[in-house]
Formats: sequence, structure tokens, C-alpha cells
Amino acid sequence: MALGYLLAVLATLASGSGSILESMGVQRAGAYGGRSLDLIALRRQWLYFLGLGVDLLGFALAAAALHRLPLFLVQSMLAFSVGVTAAISAFMGHRLRAPGWGALVVGAVGLVLLGVSAEPGPAQALSPQWRWILVGMVVPVGAIAVYARRHHHVWATVALAFGAGVAYSVVGISARTFELPDAVWRIVLEPAVWAMVLNGLAAAVLFAMALQKGGPTGVTAIMFTTNTTLSSFVGLVYLDDHVRDGFVNAATVGFVLAIVGAIAVAHYSADTRPRELATPAGVRA
Repeated sequence: MALGYLLAVLATLASGSGSILESMGVQRAGAYGGRSLDLIALRRQWLYFLGLGVDLLGFALAAAALHRLPLFLVQSMLAFSVGVTAAISAFMGHRLRAPGWGALVVGAVGLVLLGVSAEPGPAQALSPQWRWILVGMVVPVGAIAVYARRHHHVWATVALAFGAGVAYSVVGISARTFELPDAVWRIVLEPAVWAMVLNGLAAAVLFAMALQKGGPTGVTAIMFTTNTTLSSFVGLVYLDDHVRDGFVNAATVGFVLAIVGAIAVAHYSADTRPRELATPAGVRA
């Protein structure tokens, strides 16, 4: 069980730092606030791909943790990676208001309560039709990207972050229910693998588009709140995730504190666009 907690903590750190690196890449590419086609310039930004790689490492760590711990705990920890994002931004010179630091403490208390409330164990297996439905979730997620390309108001950013959260929740649910087949080559036939790959790619694209229109902390807050709420509900209702006997109230309070803390950190983060990281003349690739 201790290994599961360690993996979840490392996944949280990776997700939070990966968001900062991806945002830096988007801004250095000159794509912030532009059109979605401007994201093509990211191909020359190693910082963005470094951030994406750190995010992938975080996913691998989270997937390993999900084989040992319930979704509501692991996904709540990943949601609180917005605190890691805000803390790194503050360290890099961006003011985090005093209530924001208090929100970090509130969220941390929530995670502790969730940690002591979670009942470790494997998930209930999904039927084949539900596993293929998870694969098909990439279609409505892709529709959100099409919508956002045609609209540039604030709700387009919210929709992109929400869509990324939905896609990442599908990835988490698939990782929680994935079982390694006896023959390694049969992995390519597993719907859970395709659900993770397709929805993971879709989430990465929507997240990049959202970062183009909004700051990393706000976008990350919406994405991870959606991810946590949806996947936790599915885990508790359909995947046989459990709370320890007598700890239901603690788990409920912990979940609320973790999510509220993450949202509050985003709210009290002043300007999440790294001013000193904006590309100076002559530096852009």
C-alpha cells in the first residue's frame, strides 16, 4: 500500500510540473492567444515536449498507483497537482496571494483525510461493451475541439479544459480496470489500451488548445476538477472502490477540501502567465 501512495505522490508532482513546462512551450512558440493552427509552432519547442514527457511519466506513475488505490484518492491527488503548478509559478516569481497559500494547506488536509479513508484493492472488471464505450468517448471529446476552433470567447476555454478533464477521466478509468493479458502481444487487442491512447492524445490536444487561450493554473483547475469528480463517481458506483469502515464522513470532507483547495489556489493565483518566460526578440525558434 505504501508503494501506491508513493506512486500517487510522484504522479502529482509530475503532472503539476508538466503543466508549467507545456505552458512555457506554448508561450515561447508565440501561440498564446492565437489560433489553434498556431499550435503547429510547438513542433520546435522542446520545453513543450519535455512537459508532455513529464506528463506521460506522471500518467505511468498514476496508472501504477491505480492498480493499488481507488480512483477517488489517486484522481484527487492528481487534481491537487494544480497546487504544484501554482507553487512552481510562485517560485518563478509570480505572486500567489496569501489566501492561495492557505488554500494549499486546505487541499493538503483534504488529501490526508482521503489517504486514511481509502481502502486499497483492485477494481471490478468492466464488461466488454463498456470498455468499447470508453474508446468511443474520444468522439464527443473531439467535437469539443471542433467547437472551440470556431469560437474564441471564454466559454471555449472552459469547454476545452472540461473536455480534457473528461478524456483524462476515461484514461484513469481505463487504467484502473486494465488487466495485463497472458500473451503480451494481445495488448494491442485490449479496448482499455486504445481508450487510454486515443483519449490521452485527445486530452493532450485539448489541453494545449486551452493553454493557448488561458493560464495554466485556471485551465488545470477545471481539467482536474472534472477529471476527479467524474472518475471518482464511476469508481465508487461502478468499479467497487471502497472507503474504510467508519471513514465515510472523513472521505467526504477530504474530497470536498481537496477540490475546493485546488479551485481556490487557481482563483488566488494572480497572473499565471510567466512574464519573464515570454519569448524575447531574436530568441523564438
